[in-house]
Amino acid sequence: MLILEKIWFRSLRLWWDITVPVRLKRHGVIIGRNVRFYGMPIVSLVPGSKIKIEDRAVLCSDSRFTALGVSHPVVLRTLRVTAEIIIGRDSGISGGSICAAKSIRIGRECLFGADVMVADSDFHSIKSEGRRFNTDEDSINVSPVVVGDNVFVGSRSVILKGVNIGENSVIGAGSVVIKDVASDAIAAGCPARHIKKIQNNKN
Repeated sequence: MLILEKIWFRSLRLWWDITVPVRLKRHGVIIGRNVRFYGMPIVSLVPGSKIKIEDRAVLCSDSRFTALGVSHPVVLRTLRVTAEIIIGRDSGISGGSICAAKSIRIGRECLFGADVMVADSDFHSIKSEGRRFNTDEDSINVSPVVVGDNVFVGSRSVILKGVNIGENSVIGAGSVVIKDVASDAIAAGCPARHIKKIQNNKN
Protein backbone atom coordinates (compact mmCIF):
# COMPACT_ATOMS: atom_id res chain seq x y z
CA MET A 1 0.00 0.00 0.00
CA LEU A 2 2.85 2.37 0.87
CA ILE A 3 4.49 1.79 -2.52
CA LEU A 4 1.23 2.54 -4.34
CA GLU A 5 0.82 5.70 -2.29
CA LYS A 6 4.32 6.87 -3.23
CA ILE A 7 3.62 6.21 -6.90
CA TRP A 8 0.35 8.14 -6.63
CA PHE A 9 2.02 11.17 -5.03
CA ARG A 10 4.83 11.17 -7.59
CA SER A 11 2.28 11.03 -10.40
CA LEU A 12 0.36 13.90 -8.80
CA ARG A 13 3.49 16.03 -8.49
CA LEU A 14 4.40 15.32 -12.12
CA TRP A 15 0.89 16.32 -13.20
CA TRP A 16 1.16 19.62 -11.31
CA ASP A 17 4.66 20.28 -12.66
CA ILE A 18 3.26 20.01 -16.18
CA THR A 19 -0.19 21.60 -15.91
CA VAL A 20 0.13 24.40 -13.33
CA PRO A 21 2.85 26.44 -15.09
CA VAL A 22 0.97 26.20 -18.40
CA ARG A 23 -2.23 27.47 -16.81
CA LEU A 24 -0.54 30.28 -14.88
CA LYS A 25 1.47 31.45 -17.89
CA ARG A 26 -1.79 31.55 -19.83
CA HIS A 27 -3.04 33.98 -17.19
CA GLY A 28 0.09 36.09 -17.70
CA VAL A 29 2.12 35.00 -14.67
CA ILE A 30 5.90 35.14 -15.10
CA ILE A 31 7.45 31.92 -13.78
CA GLY A 32 11.15 31.33 -13.21
CA ARG A 33 13.09 28.10 -13.48
CA ASN A 34 12.31 25.04 -11.38
CA VAL A 35 9.35 26.60 -9.57
CA ARG A 36 7.44 23.86 -7.76
CA PHE A 37 3.68 23.72 -7.28
CA TYR A 38 1.81 21.40 -4.93
CA GLY A 39 -1.75 21.82 -6.11
CA MET A 40 -3.36 24.49 -8.29
CA PRO A 41 -3.19 28.05 -6.89
CA ILE A 42 -5.98 30.58 -7.42
CA VAL A 43 -4.70 33.39 -9.65
CA SER A 44 -6.39 36.59 -10.74
CA LEU A 45 -4.36 39.08 -12.78
CA VAL A 46 -5.73 42.47 -13.88
CA PRO A 47 -4.52 43.35 -17.42
CA GLY A 48 -1.48 45.61 -17.14
CA SER A 49 -0.48 44.26 -13.71
CA LYS A 50 2.26 41.73 -12.97
CA ILE A 51 2.75 38.55 -10.97
CA LYS A 52 6.26 37.11 -11.00
CA ILE A 53 7.41 33.91 -9.26
CA GLU A 54 11.18 33.63 -9.29
CA ASP A 55 13.44 30.58 -9.57
CA ARG A 56 12.90 27.57 -7.30
CA ALA A 57 10.04 29.11 -5.33
CA VAL A 58 7.53 26.62 -3.89
CA LEU A 59 3.76 27.21 -3.67
CA CYS A 60 1.81 24.62 -1.70
CA SER A 61 -1.97 24.51 -2.16
CA ASP A 62 -2.54 20.93 -0.98
CA SER A 63 -2.67 19.95 2.71
CA ARG A 64 -1.10 16.59 2.01
CA PHE A 65 2.23 18.26 1.26
CA THR A 66 2.69 20.57 4.25
CA ALA A 67 2.85 19.73 7.95
CA LEU A 68 0.04 21.97 9.28
CA GLY A 69 -2.17 21.69 6.24
CA VAL A 70 -3.76 24.68 4.54
CA SER A 71 -7.27 26.15 4.67
CA HIS A 72 -7.32 26.96 0.96
CA PRO A 73 -5.05 27.03 -2.09
CA VAL A 74 -2.46 29.77 -2.50
CA VAL A 75 -4.20 32.94 -3.72
CA LEU A 76 -2.32 35.45 -5.90
CA ARG A 77 -4.45 38.42 -6.91
CA THR A 78 -3.83 41.87 -8.37
CA LEU A 79 -6.57 44.50 -8.06
CA ARG A 80 -5.43 47.39 -10.26
CA VAL A 81 -3.56 48.14 -13.45
CA THR A 82 0.22 48.44 -12.72
CA ALA A 83 -0.10 46.43 -9.47
CA GLU A 84 2.63 43.85 -8.89
CA ILE A 85 3.33 40.76 -6.85
CA ILE A 86 6.93 39.52 -6.77
CA ILE A 87 7.85 36.28 -5.00
CA GLY A 88 11.62 35.95 -4.64
CA ARG A 89 13.68 32.94 -5.55
CA ASP A 90 13.80 29.97 -3.18
CA SER A 91 10.83 31.25 -1.16
CA GLY A 92 8.06 28.95 0.05
CA ILE A 93 4.38 29.76 0.62
CA SER A 94 1.73 27.38 1.96
CA GLY A 95 -1.90 28.32 1.43
CA GLY A 96 -1.09 32.03 1.57
CA SER A 97 -3.24 34.89 0.25
CA ILE A 98 -1.33 37.71 -1.45
CA CYS A 99 -3.46 40.54 -2.75
CA ALA A 100 -1.93 43.66 -4.31
CA ALA A 101 -3.48 46.91 -5.48
CA LYS A 102 -0.05 48.56 -5.72
CA SER A 103 2.99 46.41 -4.87
CA ILE A 104 3.86 43.41 -2.72
CA ARG A 105 7.45 42.24 -2.90
CA ILE A 106 8.61 39.11 -1.09
CA GLY A 107 12.35 38.58 -0.89
CA ARG A 108 14.53 35.56 -1.46
CA GLU A 109 14.48 32.43 0.73
CA CYS A 110 11.41 33.53 2.69
CA LEU A 111 9.25 31.04 4.58
CA PHE A 112 5.50 31.66 4.87
CA GLY A 113 3.71 29.30 7.24
CA ALA A 114 0.20 28.02 6.57
CA ASP A 115 -2.46 30.58 5.59
CA VAL A 116 -0.42 33.79 5.88
CA MET A 117 -2.24 36.81 4.41
CA VAL A 118 -0.55 39.85 2.84
CA ALA A 119 -2.49 42.86 1.53
CA ASP A 120 -1.42 46.34 0.50
CA SER A 121 -4.94 47.79 0.42
CA ASP A 122 -7.82 48.63 2.77
CA PHE A 123 -10.13 47.25 0.02
CA HIS A 124 -12.86 49.73 1.02
CA SER A 125 -12.97 53.42 1.90
CA ILE A 126 -12.42 54.34 5.54
CA LYS A 127 -14.97 57.14 5.19
CA SER A 128 -18.37 55.89 6.33
CA GLU A 129 -20.54 57.68 3.76
CA GLY A 130 -21.41 55.36 0.89
CA ARG A 131 -18.71 52.85 1.88
CA ARG A 132 -20.65 49.76 0.82
CA PHE A 133 -20.87 50.84 -2.83
CA ASN A 134 -17.85 53.11 -3.13
CA THR A 135 -15.50 51.79 -5.81
CA ASP A 136 -13.51 55.00 -6.29
CA GLU A 137 -9.85 53.93 -6.16
CA ASP A 138 -8.74 57.35 -4.93
CA SER A 139 -10.77 56.92 -1.74
CA ILE A 140 -9.25 53.53 -0.87
CA ASN A 141 -5.91 53.61 0.94
CA VAL A 142 -3.09 51.53 -0.56
CA SER A 143 0.59 51.36 0.30
CA PRO A 144 3.33 48.93 -0.84
CA VAL A 145 4.49 45.98 1.25
CA VAL A 146 8.09 44.77 1.24
CA VAL A 147 9.25 41.57 2.92
CA GLY A 148 13.05 41.29 3.02
CA ASP A 149 15.18 38.24 2.26
CA ASN A 150 15.15 35.21 4.55
CA VAL A 151 12.08 36.28 6.56
CA PHE A 152 10.08 33.59 8.40
CA VAL A 153 6.39 34.46 8.81
CA GLY A 154 4.50 32.18 11.20
CA SER A 155 1.24 30.46 10.37
CA ARG A 156 -1.91 32.58 9.97
CA SER A 157 -0.15 35.89 10.37
CA VAL A 158 -1.48 38.98 8.60
CA ILE A 159 0.77 41.62 7.02
CA LEU A 160 -1.05 44.84 6.18
CA LYS A 161 -0.45 47.80 3.89
CA GLY A 162 2.66 49.95 4.11
CA VAL A 163 4.69 47.43 6.10
CA ASN A 164 8.40 46.78 5.55
CA ILE A 165 9.89 43.70 7.21
CA GLY A 166 13.67 43.66 7.39
CA GLU A 167 15.78 40.71 6.27
CA ASN A 168 16.30 37.66 8.50
CA SER A 169 13.37 38.56 10.77
CA VAL A 170 10.76 36.23 12.29
CA ILE A 171 7.06 37.00 12.68
CA GLY A 172 5.33 34.89 15.34
CA ALA A 173 2.32 32.77 14.38
CA GLY A 174 -1.02 34.57 14.37
CA SER A 175 0.51 38.05 14.39
CA VAL A 176 -1.03 41.14 12.79
CA VAL A 177 1.75 43.30 11.40
CA ILE A 178 0.76 46.95 10.94
CA LYS A 179 4.16 48.62 11.42
CA ASP A 180 7.67 48.09 10.08
CA VAL A 181 9.82 45.33 11.57
CA ALA A 182 13.57 45.82 11.74
CA SER A 183 16.08 43.38 10.26
CA ASP A 184 17.21 40.46 12.47
CA ALA A 185 14.24 40.91 14.80
CA ILE A 186 11.48 38.75 16.26
CA ALA A 187 8.05 40.39 16.32
CA ALA A 188 4.75 38.89 17.45
CA GLY A 189 1.30 39.74 18.70
CA CYS A 190 -1.81 41.65 17.67
CA PRO A 191 -0.67 44.18 16.76
CA ALA A 192 2.83 42.78 16.34
CA ARG A 193 5.52 44.34 18.50
CA HIS A 194 9.26 43.88 18.78
CA ILE A 195 10.13 40.94 21.05
CA LYS A 196 13.89 40.73 20.74
CA LYS A 197 16.86 40.96 18.44
CA ILE A 198 18.10 37.77 16.80
CA GLN A 199 21.68 37.10 17.84
CA ASN A 200 23.47 35.37 14.99
CA ASN A 201 26.56 33.50 16.09
CA LYS A 202 29.47 34.07 13.77
CA ASN A 203 32.31 31.58 13.73
